[in-house]
Amino acid sequence: MRPLALTMGDPAGIGGELTLRAWQAWRSGVGCFVAMDDPDRLRRVAQDMCLNVPVTTVSTLDAVASLFGDALPVWPVYLAVPVRPGQPDPKNAAAVIASIEQATALALQGRASAVVTNPINKAALYDAGFPYPGHTEFLAALTGATGKQIMMLASPALRVVPVTVHASLQRSIQMITSERIVIAARTTAAALQQDFGIAAPRLAIAGLNPHAGEQGALGDEETTIIGPAIDELRDEGLDVSGPWPPDTMFTAMARARYDVAICMYHDQALIPLKTLDMTHGVNVTLGLPIVRTSPDHGTAYDIAGKGIADPSSLIAALELAAQLAARRVVAAGGQPDLPG
Repeated sequence: MRPLALTMGDPAGIGGELTLRAWQAWRSGVGCFVAMDDPDRLRRVAQDMCLNVPVTTVSTLDAVASLFGDALPVWPVYLAVPVRPGQPDPKNAAAVIASIEQATALALQGRASAVVTNPINKAALYDAGFPYPGHTEFLAALTGATGKQIMMLASPALRVVPVTVHASLQRSIQMITSERIVIAARTTAAALQQDFGIAAPRLAIAGLNPHAGEQGALGDEETTIIGPAIDELRDEGLDVSGPWPPDTMFTAMARARYDVAICMYHDQALIPLKTLDMTHGVNVTLGLPIVRTSPDHGTAYDIAGKGIADPSSLIAALELAAQLAARRVVAAGGQPDLPG
């Protein structure tokens, strides 16, 4: 079977521990992945965390499935300087970036079934000259999908898509247009059909202002920007509702009426999802020619090196990546990869 490619993330964060614990959870036959990482640093993390995880290096993905039950396969990406937990070093930024590049290349070549990314620290990469706002934009550039990428956060309780992502609240409001909403909704609907197996997805479009503008008394974006986008999407045959008042659309009763919430800005989307189910939340990048998922949390420098990081979100990201990749194979007329 084709393995998932799991990136290093920020080596000063909890990504190494999560990778080791995910291998322990998956080694019994759930699936398999290859870590794009520094094997020596993973061995040190395993030793420091008292985790029984043998590490073996690979130079081809052909043997990953057969090796996976006995050891964590690692595609070597070597760090420039030793790691101090909780203290990111720009000198290691090149390795972090190379890990993402190599995982993406393997997925584009069809050698890996999907890319799963451990959390990065954007500021540490910016200090090293990284020109992208984050993972999502970098992956779009690597896959030739710049401008097509859409971020979804998914959990068993809720799926959300922010129309604007890594921008200040003031800038996000300025960026909201009918066209942006339409593009986000179209991409999301297509992904729900192709990757999530939802034949007729129901999209709920959030308002921007309190009470969705209160008929213009609290803001007119709902009537001048969001409403026209909804009309256009409905004319295309999509099942779209809204604008929904943001303060009531995430109740249990409301969530039963839609498959995804299209939100206007980052926190409007991520706060309810992380409040409802931080443990099993997964970041999914839509609009790419490859499958990419990630945990919905950050590097957690405050607990790095303490052996207490919860791997649940990374495990959920691996599981969802495997499911989405299998659906793409079936949609293309092939046979899905079977667990190794």
